[in-house]
Amino acid sequence: MRLEKRHDMEVINRVVVVTGGARGIGRALARRFAQAGAEAVVVADVDEDGARTVGREIDGIAFKCDVSREDDVADLVDKVQTSRGRIDIFCSNAGIAIAGGPEASTSDWQRIWDVNLMSHVFVARHVLPQMLERKEGYLLGTVSAAGLLNHVFAAPYGVTKAAALSLFEWLAIAHGDDGVRVSCLCPQGVKTDMLAAERHIGLDFLTAGALEPEAVAEAVVQGLKEERFLILPHPEVAQYFSRKAQDYDRWLRGMRRLRANLLASSR
Repeated sequence: MRLEKRHDMEVINRVVVVTGGARGIGRALARRFAQAGAEAVVVADVDEDGARTVGREIDGIAFKCDVSREDDVADLVDKVQTSRGRIDIFCSNAGIAIAGGPEASTSDWQRIWDVNLMSHVFVARHVLPQMLERKEGYLLGTVSAAGLLNHVFAAPYGVTKAAALSLFEWLAIAHGDDGVRVSCLCPQGVKTDMLAAERHIGLDFLTAGALEPEAVAEAVVQGLKEERFLILPHPEVAQYFSRKAQDYDRWLRGMRRLRANLLASSR
């Protein structure tokens, strides 16, 4: 598959790394950055074969990387910086979903914590020093609307996404005046394997408004151009977030009603 070039001055001649790049939003991001004329697109994923497939498709570079392991992240960053001289845009995109509440196993809570939060910590720890030295760089975190609005069926997911959002907020506060730009991608439903898994167990309430990964990637390119912290492919998320801030108790009551209605309809 040969991709039509669509040069975007915000991306052209940039070295871009995308974790979780073998499928879903990550694959769409890698393709879109390649279309935009990036100097190099590095596709990283725990699925090495998948990463290589995308890498070949876009004439990019592929690495196996388990983002929950700091050594893997450090090795990825070191290899890209050594071979390409720098990392201009790092898309910390990999993530997983686990349903349930406190009853979910401790091992599941730890696993999602490591992937959905600590991976971003590791990325920042190893990417920031050179960006700060150069006074230039962009960190994009794929969070989720759940980071802003929680998730009515998945505490481990909602909690870790909220923590990730808080981390990126801190990075923007601490380093926004140092030449490092930070954005958070917070979509609702996206047509990925993760959404398909929810639909399989009857929790498909996000399916109706789900976007194709390519539409999300397009929103990212526009968001980076405008240097917006929150990139919201679903504009209604901003409205929901505003209502939450205006009247937290009313919002909680609404979320309880939503949960109850969805449970009733799934029976």
